[in-house]
Amino acid sequence: MNRLVPGDFCFESEKVTLVTSEQCAILRCPAPSSEMTAPQPCSARSAHHALRVSSGGEQCGTHCGRGLGGVRLPPAAQWSPEQERHLIHRGREEPKEGKRRVTQNTAGLQGWEERLKISDRAHIVFNFHQAVDGIQEQQRQQQAGKNLGTTKKGIGPAYSSKASRNGLRVCDLMSDFSAFEEKFRVLAGHFQTMYLTLNIDVDAELEQLKGFAERLRPLVTDGVYFMHKALTGPSKKILVEGANAALLDIDFGTYPFVTSSNCTVGGVCTGLGVPPSHIGRVYGVVKAYTTRVGVGAFPTEQDNDIGALLQSRGSEVGVTTGRRRRCGWLDLVLVRYAHMINGFTALALTKLDILDTLPEINVGVAYMVDGQPLPSFPANMDILSKVSVEYRTLPGWKCSTEGVRSFTELPPEAQEYIRFIEDFLQVPVKWVGVGKSRESMIKLF
Repeated sequence: MNRLVPGDFCFESEKVTLVTSEQCAILRCPAPSSEMTAPQPCSARSAHHALRVSSGGEQCGTHCGRGLGGVRLPPAAQWSPEQERHLIHRGREEPKEGKRRVTQNTAGLQGWEERLKISDRAHIVFNFHQAVDGIQEQQRQQQAGKNLGTTKKGIGPAYSSKASRNGLRVCDLMSDFSAFEEKFRVLAGHFQTMYLTLNIDVDAELEQLKGFAERLRPLVTDGVYFMHKALTGPSKKILVEGANAALLDIDFGTYPFVTSSNCTVGGVCTGLGVPPSHIGRVYGVVKAYTTRVGVGAFPTEQDNDIGALLQSRGSEVGVTTGRRRRCGWLDLVLVRYAHMINGFTALALTKLDILDTLPEINVGVAYMVDGQPLPSFPANMDILSKVSVEYRTLPGWKCSTEGVRSFTELPPEAQEYIRFIEDFLQVPVKWVGVGKSRESMIKLF
């Protein structure tokens, strides 16, 4: 079983379409295969989760990061009619969003319901979680003069319910509804006590949830048993799909400007119930430049014409929030830190073509504080926000790479850029993205 982990602040579909002959490994845009499981271990709505897919020669999805729109949440294999139905989403499930996806998918995809499974252990994001998320952001702004920049989709409050052990899971919704109703009223009352301005129409929400339960019931499965069968039954090629970036990990990211779950490779075990011994290769997915959406330290950010050019050429806009992503030079200090945590077997370098027009390209190779180099990536965000970056300047290639289909066809300067990344990280680059189509992924193996 293999794992794809984004190695920076952002995660989006352009990160890569990975198709390997020996792995059947695909991220976001599945290719035909009869042997693939694409579970998501820890995920809910993501600001950057989108894709472009093709079915029967027609575009049936959307793609973020290239100005073609976006869709939220569904794991990649849901979009491919050729994928065997080994799909699971274990994380925070939002019933209203789930029902919306049911309606959307019925209109645009054939047989998708056979490929999408929801773990019965997934915690549920309710409307009041989203309302509380907004209240908390407003309070942070009023009290500290700044907020966390969340998507306000209720993810943090839902994880708080989970940690407080009063959260409700999909298995609760699927069982006796009267028992679920009692627990729901208690949980809603708990939040109303803490947030006096919170208005919850409990009866109306329960009526909605009752309808959602029946619509989603065919998709629900025992996620642990599902994965156990996939791992111990007839041989299958399994890919675990990351849904957020390594530097947004709740434990190892740029805390507190992070998400509420483990986005690093350990999330495979804690999010799916998969034994560590079953984890095989770990592929890091990194853009040729660095982006971040929302607030938080960003050492290599270019708040200038370079950043604007990267944002424009890369169509760097979050899907859920519509926020423009902040853009900057590739930060190899950050990527090296992500490698320390995840142990990348190989890298997929995407959106190389966005750099095509630049005469020279900077790469962040060290952090300095008071003239002294930092030995590692700092945990303290006050320190990270003050670092100066030591750059290595490499020549640009000033020509289009979008039509290139092999490494040797790339301009020598582009090849040098890729080899520099490999040498610095001591990790091989196995895929290079030079466009938005599946055919635009160069394989270096």
